[in-house]
Amino acid sequence: MAAPFYSTPFQPYVYQSQQDAVIPFQILGGEAQIVQIMLKPQEKVIAKPGSMCFTSGSIEMENTYVPENEVGMWQWFFGKSITSIALRNPGPNDGFVGIAAPSLARVLPIDLAMFGGQLLCQPDAFLCSINDVKVNNTVDQRPRNVVTGVEGFLRQKLSGQGLAFIIAGGSVVQKNLEVGEVLAVDVSCIAALTASIDVQIKYNGPIRRPVFGGDNLVTADLTGPGIVFIQSLPFHRFSQRIARAVTSPNMRENPKFVIQIVIFFFLAYVVIVSSLILTDV
Repeated sequence: MAAPFYSTPFQPYVYQSQQDAVIPFQILGGEAQIVQIMLKPQEKVIAKPGSMCFTSGSIEMENTYVPENEVGMWQWFFGKSITSIALRNPGPNDGFVGIAAPSLARVLPIDLAMFGGQLLCQPDAFLCSINDVKVNNTVDQRPRNVVTGVEGFLRQKLSGQGLAFIIAGGSVVQKNLEVGEVLAVDVSCIAALTASIDVQIKYNGPIRRPVFGGDNLVTADLTGPGIVFIQSLPFHRFSQRIARAVTSPNMRENPKFVIQIVIFFFLAYVVIVSSLILTDV
């Protein structure tokens, strides 16, 4: 049987830079990764709050509002922090910082200069940045692209010419879409894409399916040209599986759950009958 043909094959994302002088960094770990960044004197890293894992002794950290990062009502309304942490090396010698992913995620280094200076990401994708990187939250104004859940219509936009680090869950593949090429992707599996890609949200099945729940109900038709990064394990999908396992135990594996239900209904029956008897008396 012949292998399927792809006009542009899926490939693992490999970082490449066209800049001559890039601040050295290293991605540590396999699943919940850490990016270690070397800082020369007076250089700094901007990171999301709570992401700092370790630093050398010369690094100074402050929790500050970053003017170049646009934040406002949308970010505050959805419970996002409106501050960032700045890690600066004020000393005469080189230092380093370690920024950790907040979940079982991989860290992707993104040289924005290679993507036309702009990249649209999933909510909370931004981890840290070096040099000229601006972060803001944007809302898709087209009504057809407003779907249930924050992931559907709130996107994080990175712009500038610097180096940014974003996070994605599970395995990450890169797909280069040619002009007019269409790719259907589950909405939650889109980690990032270039602004040149046209996105159209599509509901799979009648409207009652999204209301009453289910998997793969909302997909996005991506039309090239452009580049998309696809993640195999979005955080909210991973958290939903854990929540289902915790809140919906298997009765066959947990017989105590059945006994507890029987006792509950028995006691409720006794209370109701007793109240009726006492009322008649």
